[in-house]
Amino acid sequence: MTVLVTGGGGFIGSHLVDHILANTSEEIRIFDNFSTGEPSNLAHIDSDRVVVERGDIRDAEAVTSAATGVDTIYHLAAAVGVQKVVDEPLDALKTNLEGTENVLEAALSEDASVFIASSSEVYGKGESLPFSEDGDRVLGPVNVPRWGYASAKAVDEFLGLAYHDQHGLPVTVGRYFNIVGPRQVGEYGMVIPTFVEQALASEPLTVYGDGTQQRSFTHVTDATRATHELLEADEADGEIFNIGAPEPTTINDLAERVIEHTDSDSEITHVPFAEAYGEDFEEPDQREPDITKLRETLGWAPETCLDQILEDVIEEKRQSALPEAN
Repeated sequence: MTVLVTGGGGFIGSHLVDHILANTSEEIRIFDNFSTGEPSNLAHIDSDRVVVERGDIRDAEAVTSAATGVDTIYHLAAAVGVQKVVDEPLDALKTNLEGTENVLEAALSEDASVFIASSSEVYGKGESLPFSEDGDRVLGPVNVPRWGYASAKAVDEFLGLAYHDQHGLPVTVGRYFNIVGPRQVGEYGMVIPTFVEQALASEPLTVYGDGTQQRSFTHVTDATRATHELLEADEADGEIFNIGAPEPTTINDLAERVIEHTDSDSEITHVPFAEAYGEDFEEPDQREPDITKLRETLGWAPETCLDQILEDVIEEKRQSALPEAN
């Protein structure tokens, strides 16, 4: 068996590669242009079962070549991060839309099963909590780049289900809820690594908005385990699943917890969204997944608590800073 992981050099993708290596005997082909991923995410891997191919998922010919002979595709390659979506909306749209269509076409030619990584962003600013997979989505106006990203991820889902319904292609969709853990960087607006780095440097923790917005954070090892097991489960074929941990917290509380766990003397500062991302930026108030469907399908669901997630991220950031300190 051979699996293809698009975006395998990224934060989630590299952890998925680790999980597959540790739990299967499958050959793994990584396809990534490393625009947001990092070769260092794969530096620890020493296995002749892993091959890395550089390429862009917007390049249909390259995707077709990478998918030749594979049995399974985990499609994680995407434009990620609020900052990137705001700064480069056209690139984000093309990457997500063209890339997913290329992957599905390649999978169809190989009769390969596909996992499509989607996002809690598709729920927009819905208020019916917790969010269920068959719930309504509430999006803002089209002149706000954030909703372009949310719409693109939703179209990715529509595409995947259409290939499943019309061509019989085995497709499973997973909506990730704020996946966090070691190897994640704050460069693209990821809040936990940003807070941890600021706290360890005794710098003010930058909270955008008033900090009352709520988010649910999921450990990357839980997310990758769920990703792998869903594609292995026959009953998940043609279905959409929330992948997240139901422990919502405010961003203010998150900042306070980071300060406590790092024993930092940092303070918390608030910056208006308009100042950080522009006047037309919108931020949803809440994100909380209903994971009933995931639990019923897999027999378990992500439960790693936020405090443990923070400890893991803090430990990695401290370890990575050691060479600089010597």
